[in-house]
Amino acid sequence: MATIDRQATTLALAHALSAAERGLAVIPLSRTKLPALRSPHRTDPAAPPCHGECGRFGHGVHDASTDPRRIRELFAAAPWATGYGIACGLPPHQLIGVDLDTKSGTDSSAALRELALRHLFTIPQTVVVLTPSGGRHLWLTGPPDTAVPNSAGRLAPGIDVRGAGGYLVGPGSRTDHGVYGTAPGTAHLPPAPCPPALLRLLLPPPRTPAASTARTGHGQGLVQFVLAAHEGQRNTRLFWAACRAYENGLAPDLVPALTEAALGTGLSEREARATIASAARLTGHHP
Repeated sequence: MATIDRQATTLALAHALSAAERGLAVIPLSRTKLPALRSPHRTDPAAPPCHGECGRFGHGVHDASTDPRRIRELFAAAPWATGYGIACGLPPHQLIGVDLDTKSGTDSSAALRELALRHLFTIPQTVVVLTPSGGRHLWLTGPPDTAVPNSAGRLAPGIDVRGAGGYLVGPGSRTDHGVYGTAPGTAHLPPAPCPPALLRLLLPPPRTPAASTARTGHGQGLVQFVLAAHEGQRNTRLFWAACRAYENGLAPDLVPALTEAALGTGLSEREARATIASAARLTGHHP
């Protein structure tokens, strides 16, 4: 049973209600940064996909709301919540999160600056959220008719993107690793519009009739990437390959091959399926 920290929950609810006043739809999160409410359909693997149509809580980002009453109900149903998530891709902000990570040992901030120089855009002044691990989340807004997909490392190593179907951990949230907070001088800023040149990089490339052969070759390359994994790399390589497969529309044909490749490296079937399911969720798909 989850440990209840009433003070942390009260603070998280207060921060979530404040975010909702700014038009940001929120959900309660646990200390693990995952949605605090589990799916009501988890015991029925044959249940059809549900985005909350059943009327119950537990549908992740699909529960997100700006309605104070509903937010209070969500937190009341999850008294162990110590944080809140902010849904991306929803009006009025169409929020896009650029996550500059530090865990991989890469300089993601330098990578973003290099992209800005190469593609001739300026990184705007905007809300910046500092993570307990030393990373940064940049908040940007996108056009209302454009859905930016979630991605991990596609833009550059160490840079993840949260778009439609994803969420950002809100400032004031407490996790197992510490507290998220806004960088000095940025809390009062509105999320800045995403520079058009950066937005083009965030969107998937347009598909052409001639792309199918190249996509097949790319799929085989992802399988080989997983097969080449050594102990200690297996989950990471599988997760990266599965993310690329979902982002490029290859998952329906490629997931069985990726699973088989993962088994060949020594992962159990349960581990492989869990890792691929995580990649599906991160990229806004349903495993």
